[in-house]
Amino acid sequence: MPWSRFEKQWSIVEDGRILSYKDAVREAIDQAMCLDPKVFAIGLDADDCYGVYGTMLDLSHPERVLGTPISENAMTGVALGAALTGMRPIHIHMRADFLPVAMDQITNYVSKWKAMFGGKPKVPLVIRAVVGRGWGCGAQHSQSLHGMFAHLPGLKVVTPATPRDAKGLLLQAISEDEPVLVLEHRWLYKNEGAVPEEMYTIPFGKGNYLRRGGALTLVAPSLAAIHALKACEEHDLDVDLIDPRTIKPLDREMILESVQRTGRLLVVDYDSPACGFASDVLALVAEEAPDVLKRRAGRMTFPDVPMPSSGVLERRFYPDPERIAARVKAMIGITQSEEAFV
Repeated sequence: MPWSRFEKQWSIVEDGRILSYKDAVREAIDQAMCLDPKVFAIGLDADDCYGVYGTMLDLSHPERVLGTPISENAMTGVALGAALTGMRPIHIHMRADFLPVAMDQITNYVSKWKAMFGGKPKVPLVIRAVVGRGWGCGAQHSQSLHGMFAHLPGLKVVTPATPRDAKGLLLQAISEDEPVLVLEHRWLYKNEGAVPEEMYTIPFGKGNYLRRGGALTLVAPSLAAIHALKACEEHDLDVDLIDPRTIKPLDREMILESVQRTGRLLVVDYDSPACGFASDVLALVAEEAPDVLKRRAGRMTFPDVPMPSSGVLERRFYPDPERIAARVKAMIGITQSEEAFV
């Protein structure tokens, strides 16, 4: 099979080639299509002139990119059927907000199919969904929802933060025989970084240290990881910054090892606070290492209200590098009390 050969042939390598996040996604899809004729993409506007923010443009096999009607639930069923019959579909949602329209398929079929049939069927389905924000997108076009989907048994949830991870994690998702949800924040698409030209995969459940330090463990996925890194660099913060890469499976060992060294924990998560990823990480440490914390753990999330449409309010809605830096300094005792930032 093409993907078994792929896994043996390639390994993760570093090079100095600079690529944007969107081009790293495009390259992953193109290389997967060239490797395996069973890989194809469908989705609303997947084949239009904008190419899903440029991620679907100039592919070697444009005949395998199919636009679909505005019928997310039905089209998710089509993608599931294709996966069950041996294809490797990539189903694209222009907004993560549209995923709830397909919740029947995702919660009752896609995520459960393998378990309901004794683990025998393969379900190699990748769902790509874009997280919004910008120009006043408002409450219905700005959600991430990664915490909600991580709640589903049988569904893996991936949140690439860097161009290199975007390519490696997407190729891993396409090679999987189980369903994977890949959430891409639109504000990351123009970011650039070193991306190997060769095909490579990044295994799920393996986090990445974006920065090493000893005073505090900072866990942040997706765009929050980039904002946290900027905060650390601009303020020279003594922080272990962990990008989990995958929300589910989660690299629990990396987080626990870091907290045991630093004794402090802050989670920055661009999602709603209730029952979310940040809460899950805090619960992990409370259950597995309750005695190592030097002071109470903290989290920075969205307020527990819908996203506003006003650009001014939207910018305030998101934690930003300056507020992240202020919270970190407060927690390690550099500035005013952390209670001011709760």
